[in-house]
Amino acid sequence: MESAIPTFFDRLAQWSEIVGGFAFVIVAVFLFMKYALPAVRATQVARNAELVHAEGQREALKAEVSKARAEVEAADRDAQSIKARGAVDAAREHERLVADAKADGERAVANARGTLERARIAARAQLRGEFIDRALQLARRRADSRIDAATNAKLVGATVQTLLDSNPGSTS
Repeated sequence: MESAIPTFFDRLAQWSEIVGGFAFVIVAVFLFMKYALPAVRATQVARNAELVHAEGQREALKAEVSKARAEVEAADRDAQSIKARGAVDAAREHERLVADAKADGERAVANARGTLERARIAARAQLRGEFIDRALQLARRRADSRIDAATNAKLVGATVQTLLDSNPGSTS
């Protein structure tokens, strides 16, 4: 039969369980603080450093993106400027080529007119020469039948005298 009153050993067992529980908690807290807490803090510091580094990289990438966008916009403006200058240069070159072609055409027409005028003058001179030759041939044929030698000598002398009278600087 067991007595209902706790004995000394029962109380000692109870108190040893309580003290053992407290000792376990104290040792567990001590071990946690000595080993786990520094590891948690080191992990937290490393994670914070990673976050700061990642944030810095994000800011650097944002700056690079902004810079790249600005460069793309500048390149677009340059391309538009080049395109506009190209159009202006092409129009100017077109006008210059048309003006050169027009000047060349006008020169060719002027040269052709000069050549035509010279050819016309040469043709007219040749035609006069041919008319004069034919007229002389015709006149000789008619003169032979109409004029005798005495009349011919008289006419030649009168013609020579007329030529000498019309040219006062000649010697007689």
